[in-house]
Amino acid sequence: MGENLKNNTFKEDFFILAFTKYTPLKAVVFLVVLIIYLVSVLGNLIIIILVGLVSQLHKPMYFFLCNLSVLDIMYVSSILPKLLSITLSGDTFISFHGCFIQMSVFALCIDTYFLLLTAMAYDRYVAICKALHYFIIMNRRTCMLLIVISWLLGALNSLMCSMLVSMLNFCSSHEVNHFFCDLKTMLKLSCSDTTSLETIISSEGVFWGMLPFTLILTSYGYIISTIMKIHTTFGRLKTFSSCSSHITVVIIYCFTVLILYMKPQSEDSMEKDKVISLLYVALVPMLNPLVYSLRNKEVLKAIKKVCGKII
Repeated sequence: MGENLKNNTFKEDFFILAFTKYTPLKAVVFLVVLIIYLVSVLGNLIIIILVGLVSQLHKPMYFFLCNLSVLDIMYVSSILPKLLSITLSGDTFISFHGCFIQMSVFALCIDTYFLLLTAMAYDRYVAICKALHYFIIMNRRTCMLLIVISWLLGALNSLMCSMLVSMLNFCSSHEVNHFFCDLKTMLKLSCSDTTSLETIISSEGVFWGMLPFTLILTSYGYIISTIMKIHTTFGRLKTFSSCSSHITVVIIYCFTVLILYMKPQSEDSMEKDKVISLLYVALVPMLNPLVYSLRNKEVLKAIKKVCGKII
C-alpha cells in the first residue's frame, strides 16, 4: 500500500525543462513564442470566420481547411501558453492532469490532422481527375462523413494512448526534457515496463503517418498524370496551382512529424527533437493560414470583400 501511495504521489506533478538551457535568451524566446502564438490563433480565426461568412468559400476544400484551423488553435493553445509561462516565470511545474490533457489534445490533433490532409488530397483528386462529377462525389454528406471519421478516429486513438500512459508508474525523475508533455519523453520517465506500449505506438506511427502519406502521394500521382495530359502550359499551371497550398502544408507538416518520430533516438538528440517539435507545434499552425491566404485567390478575394464591408 505504501508503494502504491508513493507511485500515486509521483503522479501528481512533473517539471517541464523546456528551453531552460537558454535562460540568458529567455526574453527572446518568450517574445518569439508569443508572436508565433498570437499570429497562429489570429490567422486561423480569420480563416474560420471567412469560411463561415463568405458564401464563395462554402466549398469542400474550405470546410476541410476550417477544420485544420480549429486543430491548429487547439494544439497551440494546449502547449504554447504553458511554455510562455515557464519561460517568463521560470516555474516549470505542471500537474499530472495538465500533462495528461497536453498529451491527449496533441495526439488528437496530430492524428486528425493527417486524416484531414488525406481527405483534402482526395478532394483535389476528384476536382482534377473527376471534374465533371466533382459536386456529385464531393457532396455535403461525403464531406461531413470524411470530417466526422477523421475527428472520431483521431479522438479514439488519442484516448487509447493517453489512457495507457496514465496507468504507468512514474517513480523516478519527474523532469520532462521537452517543452510539453510529449508521449515519447513521458515513456522514458516511467519505471513501468513500457516495451508493449512502445511497440503499439511505433505500429500506430506507421499507420497514422505512413498510410495517410502514401494515400496522399497516390492521389497526387493521379493528379500529376491528369495534369500532364493538358495541352497548354497555362492550363497545366492553372490546374496545378489549385493544389499548391495543400502540397505546401503536406510537405511542411508530414516531413517534420515523420523526421521526428521515425528517426533513431539517442541521448544527445533531445535538444534537436525540441527544435523539430517546435516546427510543427508552433510554425506550422502559423504558416497554415498564411499559405492558404497568400497562395489562394479565392481566399484573398474573400479577405478583400470582408474588409470592404467593414471599411
